[in-house]
Amino acid sequence: MLTKLAGIGLATVAMATSGAALAQEDQAAELAKKLSNPVAALISVPIQYNHDEYGGLNKGASVDSMVFQPVVPFEFSQDWNLITRTIVPFIERQSFPATAVNQSGLSDITASQFFSPKAPTESGWIWGVGAIELLPTASESALGTEKLGLGPTAVVLRQNGPWTVGFLGAHVWSVAGDDKREDVNLTSLQPFMSYTTKTHTTIGAYTESAYDWRARQWTVPLIVQAGQILKLGPQIMQLAVAGKYWAESADNAQKGWGLRVQLTLLFPK
Repeated sequence: MLTKLAGIGLATVAMATSGAALAQEDQAAELAKKLSNPVAALISVPIQYNHDEYGGLNKGASVDSMVFQPVVPFEFSQDWNLITRTIVPFIERQSFPATAVNQSGLSDITASQFFSPKAPTESGWIWGVGAIELLPTASESALGTEKLGLGPTAVVLRQNGPWTVGFLGAHVWSVAGDDKREDVNLTSLQPFMSYTTKTHTTIGAYTESAYDWRARQWTVPLIVQAGQILKLGPQIMQLAVAGKYWAESADNAQKGWGLRVQLTLLFPK
């Protein structure tokens, strides 16, 4: 009898452990899928490091940045979410020939708000529209525009199995600020594509292209990234590493290859 009871107890423990493991696997898969969706109802805090080298007259100069990008969703109504995305960059500029440019500190903050339906369309499309604001928060004049900017933003994507394909766009015009500084008239175009494996590794390719209408200049970094869902104690996170190639930029701006490392802290409900 004791042997039978012990066997039943071990079987029950094994089933509970297996169930917990499957639940964790399902959660990791769902989180990896949500991370590929810019308007997912998921609280996350990406912490991103970038290193870029400059060319032309600025050859030998570099910029390191640490960017905090909290994403916080709010339930706007029974059918709609409001997704807020804020980009807070800290920048260090080094070895530029113009010594006044070699500054470090807070740059301009960008904030976006997307109204997005909770459910995809009948054909499976996920989308969101809203506003974007450029805030003149730079701690040094060389690190920002000293302009307040406003404009529209939108995102559309589709997730089919392990694949995510989408597009994020925005445009910012300056509406106030220092009259001595150049106006801001900037379009941002960000197509993206990713594939998530059964081990919750997400491999993606995207670009963060921008067109400056005032200078008539494209900036086009091509980025390939791999990220993995991890858990450290109770904290769930994704660690991602990316290579960046500047396919198009101004003569004295970023050139060649750059590096990106991102740690995203996740806070699922």
